[in-house]
Amino acid sequence: MSPHPAHTKPVLFLIGHERSVLEALESDLKRRFANDCRILSAHGAAEGLVALRDLATAKAPVALLIAHHGMSEMTAVEFLAQARALHPSAKRILLVERDYTAANPIVPAMMLGQIDYHLVNPWSPEHGLYPAVSGFLGSWASGQESGFKMFRIVGPERSLRCHEIRDLLTRFTTPFAFHTERSDEGRRLLLESCPDEACRQGGRLPLMVRHDGRVLVEPTDSDIVEAVGGGTRIGSDVYDVVIVGAGPAGLAAAVYAASEGLETIVLEQNISGGQAGTSSRIRNFPGFTWGISGHDFAYRVCEQAWLFGANLVFTQKATAIRVSGDDRIVRVRDGREVVGRAVILATGVHWRRLGIPRLEALIGRGVFYGAAGSEARALQGRDVCVVGAGNSAGQAAAHLARYAASVTLLVRGDSLARSMSSYLIRELEQMANVTIRRGVELADGEGDGSLDAVTIRDRTTGATERIATPALFVMIGAEPHTDWLDGFVERNGPGYILTGQDLLIDGQPPAGWPLRRAPFLLETSVPGVFAAGDARLGSVKRVAAAVGEGATAVHLVHQHLGELARSVPTPDIGMARSPGAIAGR
Repeated sequence: MSPHPAHTKPVLFLIGHERSVLEALESDLKRRFANDCRILSAHGAAEGLVALRDLATAKAPVALLIAHHGMSEMTAVEFLAQARALHPSAKRILLVERDYTAANPIVPAMMLGQIDYHLVNPWSPEHGLYPAVSGFLGSWASGQESGFKMFRIVGPERSLRCHEIRDLLTRFTTPFAFHTERSDEGRRLLLESCPDEACRQGGRLPLMVRHDGRVLVEPTDSDIVEAVGGGTRIGSDVYDVVIVGAGPAGLAAAVYAASEGLETIVLEQNISGGQAGTSSRIRNFPGFTWGISGHDFAYRVCEQAWLFGANLVFTQKATAIRVSGDDRIVRVRDGREVVGRAVILATGVHWRRLGIPRLEALIGRGVFYGAAGSEARALQGRDVCVVGAGNSAGQAAAHLARYAASVTLLVRGDSLARSMSSYLIRELEQMANVTIRRGVELADGEGDGSLDAVTIRDRTTGATERIATPALFVMIGAEPHTDWLDGFVERNGPGYILTGQDLLIDGQPPAGWPLRRAPFLLETSVPGVFAAGDARLGSVKRVAAAVGEGATAVHLVHQHLGELARSVPTPDIGMARSPGAIAGR
């Protein structure tokens, strides 16, 4: 017996002009997916669009649209565009002949965001078709509203703290429902779940109710992480390596360190992923043919590091570091200390602030730093703005365009080519509901309790313009998370950590360097303390580069640990260490 009634099964819809290919594909898909999906096909665009309109009228869940390239009435890409308008959540798949050249139609279609995936003909059912289609279905399912919610949240609609909680749960890929305290469901949850009268009257919010009945009132980030199942507690062990930061560089370092037998701990002030974790899709990371979301990437690498034995500790912000003999000691916000024989600083960067008082006052109430994927669904049919010119801003605009009525990308410069990947520029330019405004800057904002509009200024003429919008996403560059290292390791003026060759003056190590050898490639001005990823001067701001630096840092940690048994311990170095002569570079 099928586990789903026929009318609720996801639909796999096939369209093509060659009956033999269409029939073979349908036959193979039915052999594997018939119990869980309805597999329908149409021969020709006209027939296909009629069938899809009928499915839309019946509110049938169309999951996959598979179109064979070379249709006669219209191109497969054109068909998929019309079909997507009828079934917006369906994944678009182009079936093409195998041809590894840039002339293959799959190349521009993928670059321009006209399709989500592709399949090749001829295919191997067991080794090519079935795994791929399973993945496509999983991706579609993850974007659907689920009846299961791990948490139900009650709080004010435009509360900064409620936004922070929604963002935290989204980055943990945890399903939740949000209710205002004045809604019927919100009032019911307050009456049934609050432990005291102040909570029931809405005086102690937000309230979170876990699916098993556990109640959290005004929860801290640590409370939430523990309720999700993440670790926040620091033990008393001495580690081979302490990794500060759980972005791509820190997580990669954790995987390699733990897999190579090093006792490893990762300290992260928020949750894993760093800036990459907020990306809706990372398309240029090697090995992920169709890209991967930042959430999925961070989740997979966290699980991998954990399975190798790394200790992952979230919501623990590092505030100081010192050296005592062979030990490198990291202090966290509550005063506890973690002792390691080596440290990898992978603290990453944070978004540069706007510095516009009326917009800063509305953070979390219409103004968001970063992609804020948790807010995208709530902006269905609204007009939103994104400010920035890098890949993160472009990816956010493309993601928001799936939900918003329009997206306006605000760019200070006259070109995106210097800061954004060409494939992403082309994708944005092809999106009908995305407008790119070049040569403008934010001047002001307005709103009573929540954002109503922004004011932009033309950088050439000085003319101003008001744009009504309930949401502004800000991605205007980054600054390193290194202020806490002031006086401990050498940094340049903007705060990026100097390592390796950048520490040398006329070929000589910096003042105070205690060893005869020069600093290793990723080693800071303190022996045994390394830096990797975006916080390091000269790093390449790409996920793959950060992963490579994390792996390289572990190789250098092995060399440092090997030296400890043979060398004189490093003198004690604490927070009071004076910056060297090169700190202003």
